[in-house]
Amino acid sequence: MISGRFGDIGELFFDIEVITAEGEILPVEVLLDTGFTTGWLAMDTQDIETLGWPLIEPKQVMQTARGDEFFAIYGGKEL
Repeated sequence: MISGRFGDIGELFFDIEVITAEGEILPVEVLLDTGFTTGWLAMDTQDIETLGWPLIEPKQVMQTARGDEFFAIYGGKEL
């Protein structure tokens, strides 16, 4: 089971471990957005930069609860 916390507007944050491009495992806080049904994970830019994941798409339009927004898509992998 994953434990998390709710933000000011009801969003769910929780901690996971991700793998850097060099194979190091780091804990990060992520946001669960149930609007993403295709396997996307929303993370802070500074976490992505630390991981060294390659940029795949700089401005991908995705629908959010607040309308269409631009997201940068990076290549990561799961264990």
